[in-house]
Amino acid sequence: MADLNSKQSPYKERQIKIIYAIALEAMHRPLLVSGLWFHDDVRNNFYYASYLFAATVEASLDLPFDQEEAKQKAQDVLLETLLLQNRVPGTVLHGHWPLSLNPVPREAVPHELPVEIMGSLMVFFYKKYGALLSGQLRVAFNTALGHIYRSDFFRKPVVTFGHHEAKYTAAKLIFGKMFEDDELVEDGRQSLKDTLLYIQSTGMPEYGSLPWFWHWIQAFTCALELDDGTDEDLQTALREMLNHLWSVRADFYLQGAWVGAHSRGWPHDVPGDVNALHDYVQFGNFPLPEEMPRTEYAGFLFYEAPEQVRAAALDRQTPVEVTKVTQKVVPSDPNPQPLLHSYAYITEHFAAGGMWERVEEFDNEQQRWAFSLPLSGRGGANQLYFFHPGQGYHEGDPRHQSRYSEVLYHQSVIMALYPIPDGEQNSIIGVLPQGKWLERPKALFGQVGEVYFAIYLSHPYQLLERPGYIEVSAGGMPGGVVIEALSVKKALELGIGKLELYAAAMDLKAPHFSTGGLLQAEYTSLNGEELKLEIIEHKPPQASINGYLISLEHYSV
Repeated sequence: MADLNSKQSPYKERQIKIIYAIALEAMHRPLLVSGLWFHDDVRNNFYYASYLFAATVEASLDLPFDQEEAKQKAQDVLLETLLLQNRVPGTVLHGHWPLSLNPVPREAVPHELPVEIMGSLMVFFYKKYGALLSGQLRVAFNTALGHIYRSDFFRKPVVTFGHHEAKYTAAKLIFGKMFEDDELVEDGRQSLKDTLLYIQSTGMPEYGSLPWFWHWIQAFTCALELDDGTDEDLQTALREMLNHLWSVRADFYLQGAWVGAHSRGWPHDVPGDVNALHDYVQFGNFPLPEEMPRTEYAGFLFYEAPEQVRAAALDRQTPVEVTKVTQKVVPSDPNPQPLLHSYAYITEHFAAGGMWERVEEFDNEQQRWAFSLPLSGRGGANQLYFFHPGQGYHEGDPRHQSRYSEVLYHQSVIMALYPIPDGEQNSIIGVLPQGKWLERPKALFGQVGEVYFAIYLSHPYQLLERPGYIEVSAGGMPGGVVIEALSVKKALELGIGKLELYAAAMDLKAPHFSTGGLLQAEYTSLNGEELKLEIIEHKPPQASINGYLISLEHYSV
């Protein structure tokens, strides 16, 4: 392992831990007949080989395997990966790589996605380690980078302000500088300016988009790292972008968890925040995850967030409410899109939040709301939420929600109603983190870590053990769910510090559900506030606190 007594920053120490962990896995992972480790995603071969090579030249690492053998293995995989590029000018997707490599990698068809981020990262790797590579591999890198530049994949306008365009923008700067293409650099500079102005003034259309937010971070960090330092204006603009991105991240940060709503979420993001390496390096207040499903370049690229941003993210002793707005971009519709309102309540031990509005997102991946728990290193789900399954849902993958839901968010309480029409599946699904749960006919009371949860359902339910979480299913909808969280510390102050005492007290506070023509939930929180959510047919839903409708007018970017 690394000698961490050397004079290194804590960020660098954490990156070296990542390099070491992935290098170990890469060295011990057997190669396939193709000479690669992975056929599902070509990029993983590049990432693992990068880490394995880096480990062999990292002076602070004491490797438990033969250094020269590892270095050769890494270079062999890098070369084989580079040779999968389409190097025939004038053909479709010239300069690109395949994404999936099955069944025969060298016969796989090029795909537009891998080069978006991998192309820029290849420039970074070659600049950092090129002098240490074999002559054959240096030639292969130079050839590949030339084909990437001539592919022109990045010569696209900024329209949707999403992660694809963010990567195009960074690539314009990186390859423009590398090939002394002043026109391309200026295009990238303007794209950077336009993108930052938009997301600062309007919000990110890709709110909480995982894992794609990390492509924003890596792309612009890579561009900054590769700048030669002579273009001060560009360096300033890149730092402004990265400061803003890390501020966005910090707003919804709780010890490795990304709180609240997500426009996108993959299985390594929902129902558990597993893809947390960039957070680990930046914030360092949770253990290095054992599972690293998306390594990318967290161990290589780093930009230190502003001190006040880091301090706010790391200090959650005083609860905060985060109220943000954003808008989607629909290129086919020139009219401004409706405002979207995002809410989060973040405490030291848990957070709750979501989006007030339902949005049809790509692949129907919107995660509307959730309670989130800090990452502790114990694995499994750290999110608690309910939803009505929609398009794309299949059992065992608790994503892909339908539009049939209305919500109320207020501090430690979330209420959700499901006005499911006839003809639709009339069951809702819930996700519970693993912990100690007490079952009642229409309620669940549980303890997960330092938090108690009271969950009330309008209908009876069933539980099913899933890998890493407990699944709840409740039929007979329309109906709803009300959830309130309380820290164990606060429960002790209230005299209900044991789970059984907490359950007995909360059992007396069950909300009132109406599921006839009027769909309604009424609940009195532990703070004594009267919360009501109701849906009357042909009328907008109404959410109120102590008789006053909740206003979202104070929400801002």
